[in-house]
Amino acid sequence: MEISVIIPTFNEEENIGQLVSYILSNSQKLVKEVIVVDGQSEDHTVSLAQHAGAKVIISDVKSRATQMNLGANQSSGDVLYFVHADVKLIDSFASDVYKAIQSGYPAGCYRYQFDSKSWLLKANAYCTRFSGIMCRGGDQTLFIQRALFLSLTGFNERFIIMEDYDIIQRIRKNNRFKIIPKNITVSSRKYKTNSWLRVQIANLTIFIMYFLKRPSKKMASLYKRMLNYG
Repeated sequence: MEISVIIPTFNEEENIGQLVSYILSNSQKLVKEVIVVDGQSEDHTVSLAQHAGAKVIISDVKSRATQMNLGANQSSGDVLYFVHADVKLIDSFASDVYKAIQSGYPAGCYRYQFDSKSWLLKANAYCTRFSGIMCRGGDQTLFIQRALFLSLTGFNERFIIMEDYDIIQRIRKNNRFKIIPKNITVSSRKYKTNSWLRVQIANLTIFIMYFLKRPSKKMASLYKRMLNYG
């Protein structure tokens, strides 16, 4: 089994070099390649990713769904592992994915913890141990066998936001989905420029719009208006 790690980026110079180096240092001979798909960053993301050892692809479109599909199309591993640039993995990630696949799970993710001591964020993170779709998200990373990914035609590029929930719902319709009982670490940067309550209201609003099948562009636009990214 060979894993292709795919990382969509946009202006991630603070994180990308360290993440790529970490992945390659802890590959356990299971990671075939690290592919960074950049949405035309305006900082040093591309050069730092290349220096760390990643294959870099420039996407014409700044959209996670499009970027991740592009990375998958140009990858060669039989397992695809999608990772956000501001996530910190654990040393055993490659063997964890391998064991899950060998145990009959064609796809799955991790639980997570935040890089914050806030008890409110600890409560949020605790929910990631449960199986409900509202407890999922791209920050938990996503591994999936290439054959299954192709059968689902990848991420739905109509989704500018919520693309991860859409594909997980489609995976779980006819396949087992593993939640690895270990925590990766997720950045709390969104909460540093917004209150906890503001983020929860924004998230709930987008969830409701998603389940009501509202246009993705409207969801993304509203989400940006509701939250201050600094």
